[in-house]
Amino acid sequence: MSTDLLSDLKKLTDQGSPAESRLAEALLADPDSSRLSAAKLAERAQVSQATVTRFSQSLGFDGLVELRLALASEISRREVELEHADIAEGEINTSDSMEDVIAKVAFHEARSIEQTARAMDPEAVERVARAIVDARGTLTFGIVASGLAASDLSYKLQRLGLPCLYSADTHMQLTYGALAEPGDVAIAFSFAGKSAEVHRALSLAKERGALSVAVTGDPDSPIGQLADITLHSSARESSARVAALASRMTQLAVVDFIFIKVAQLLEPQAQKAAEATKRAVATQKLNG
Repeated sequence: MSTDLLSDLKKLTDQGSPAESRLAEALLADPDSSRLSAAKLAERAQVSQATVTRFSQSLGFDGLVELRLALASEISRREVELEHADIAEGEINTSDSMEDVIAKVAFHEARSIEQTARAMDPEAVERVARAIVDARGTLTFGIVASGLAASDLSYKLQRLGLPCLYSADTHMQLTYGALAEPGDVAIAFSFAGKSAEVHRALSLAKERGALSVAVTGDPDSPIGQLADITLHSSARESSARVAALASRMTQLAVVDFIFIKVAQLLEPQAQKAAEATKRAVATQKLNG
């Protein structure tokens, strides 16, 4: 029997069979799924009831009932542990030690990245990556914290030898959008999906025929609804002190998802470009 059921379920989402992966994802995405009957859980995961039974037994349980009890117990224990340290809600208090601050920030950032990865649509990420490789050029839009992600993607693509424009000046972002052409890819970063300047820049680019992409925490937001492709970055914003940091990290994770796929598609060109740019800046590094 598993001694760390949550970790085992997370592993199955990546390493299990398609049916096991769907069952594990259903249980992790919604803890209340563990309370469902075998028939209802099977329906949600699109598997047979017999598969639910085999899945439970593969984890060391006699059946779903025992699995449900173990999962509920572990979730409850984890929540108590986290709430005891005020981590679950992410509030950083003036009385927190440095160790507490580090634990809370690390917990929320790691959890948000994990949630983003689980919710991410691999096909959508691949569509964006392939579009960037085939594009005349890429434009990235974003302001304040989201601007960091937009800037990061721009720099990464340029290091691969791909043309990509970004400016922290919102007027320049609007200019880039207004001058976009068919064959371009325009990517807007906005966690809330409501930044007026970013929405306008993406709208201009889309009107000019560019493929529009949104990286946002709210697919139903104005920017999410505007885009041709939406990539969902997940983070709990109920506690602004910590979750605001977590939302930035999820956007940077999405940048890395896109960048790594682009680099894969460009090999061996990507490796040659990386080596050339590394040599170009090598002389700027101090010895020692």
